[in-house]
Amino acid sequence: MLYIIGLGLGDEKDITLRGLEAVRKCEKVYMEAYTSLLSFGLSTDGISTLEDLYGKPITVADREMVEEKADEILSTARTSDVAFLVVGDPFGATTHTDLVVRAKALGIEVKVVHNASVMNAIGICGLQLYRYGETVSIPFFTDTWRPDSFYQKIQKNVELGLHTLCLLDIRVKEPSWESLSRGKKKYEPPRYMTVNTAIEQLLEVEEKLGGSAYNEESSCVGFARIGSEDQKIVAGTMKELLEVDFGAPLHCLVIVGNVHPVEEEMLGFYKIRRGTKGEKDNCNA
Repeated sequence: MLYIIGLGLGDEKDITLRGLEAVRKCEKVYMEAYTSLLSFGLSTDGISTLEDLYGKPITVADREMVEEKADEILSTARTSDVAFLVVGDPFGATTHTDLVVRAKALGIEVKVVHNASVMNAIGICGLQLYRYGETVSIPFFTDTWRPDSFYQKIQKNVELGLHTLCLLDIRVKEPSWESLSRGKKKYEPPRYMTVNTAIEQLLEVEEKLGGSAYNEESSCVGFARIGSEDQKIVAGTMKELLEVDFGAPLHCLVIVGNVHPVEEEMLGFYKIRRGTKGEKDNCNA
């Protein structure tokens, strides 16, 4: 049996009872570590905390392991119970769908244990989930690669009056192009896109394409560490959010579409307010 188990968004305690029961009866436990991270990242202490609670040793599965050694994981699942842990919900990333398809093609039984993900946790800001359009991913720009395929999707959402969830790039254990060209992998330090960087890139693309999908006065909501005890949620214009320090990762951004009065009222709890001396007090929850 292959168990694919959602861990939720905060820390080791967010696993469901059903998920915990499944983990404890598995002979091998992998934790996917490249589409998202728990609040403690991939620190040794953090993984040890998971192992202590779950009662099992955990193998951290980076992108290379999942893409290049998936057959090894699936082979083990042929003869024993294997758990594949995913931050958020198991189907928050398409790569996990591929793992299920491959397992089923090999005749391996698969059981999925769901959990909260960013796709539904963003509801905390008050924007109703059924009023969202297509979700987009914002990758880090480089000197030679500045993709803008997400722009048309945002533009379509805006035309329909729908909100847009922007998932921001994380790069964990990514080999540098220079090392690949030399035939010996050397990994870059981890990078996590901030709300601020995402907005800068979005505005750059708007200036280049000029489709009036949004501008620096467009209403947005920035999220950091959503689902954690120290989560930060701030609503304001793109220009205002550029000045906000959202702190540690992970971040995401919502571009606000047309709002219902109830949405507007809830969103007001998170809007930037001016202090008595002109300083900005960011509303958090």
